[in-house]
Amino acid sequence: GTLKIAMAPLVGRTYFVPMLEAFLQRYPAIVPDLHFANGQVDLVKDGFDVAIGGGVDLNEGMVARELTAVRSIALASPAYLARCGWPLDPDDLARHDGIARRAVGSGRLLSWTLRHDDGRQAPVDLRTVVVCDDPEAMAQAALAGIGVALLPLPHAQPFLRRGTLVDILPGWFVEWRALCLYCASRRLLPAKTRVFIDFIVERFHEQGLARQFITPERAAEERGE
Repeated sequence: GTLKIAMAPLVGRTYFVPMLEAFLQRYPAIVPDLHFANGQVDLVKDGFDVAIGGGVDLNEGMVARELTAVRSIALASPAYLARCGWPLDPDDLARHDGIARRAVGSGRLLSWTLRHDDGRQAPVDLRTVVVCDDPEAMAQAALAGIGVALLPLPHAQPFLRRGTLVDILPGWFVEWRALCLYCASRRLLPAKTRVFIDFIVERFHEQGLARQFITPERAAEERGE
């Protein structure tokens, strides 16, 4: 039968859609029906069997299965850094232009606290020059040299690999929402949903994907390639 799935757009397209070929080989009678949205979904009201993303409100009878923690980092383009200089530390962000993020559901501007593995913490205080409600738009604004953006690592990694965006405060990160699978409680779960969840968890760990959500990659020239 049909399996109705909600996914965060970039994470879904990049990490989970490529898994479907193997899933369909194993379960050819199940037809994944994919819906992509950055905002909140209501699994019961909207008729979804499962959702993949972060920050979904758990209604009665729903459960979340965490796949990995997700970190965000502060990024800017080489052109912006050549024009405005590098921040020396988190406190130095106050003199830099920022690309802020607005929450889709509440409309509020998100506030951030940077953390370091050694236990230090610092608030993010940028001069807001642009506001976006979409992380992919934030990445494009940062690429254009508009300012500093805090992006979840799944969004940041391709730009870090190419060197088109740079981690401007190495070692500092924001703890973002965990990436989870959301579904009805196990005792209410149809077989098609159960096998999909088990398959995704299996493939996610087999492919070592959690590392890409918490560890910034470096550009090829930094790796000596």
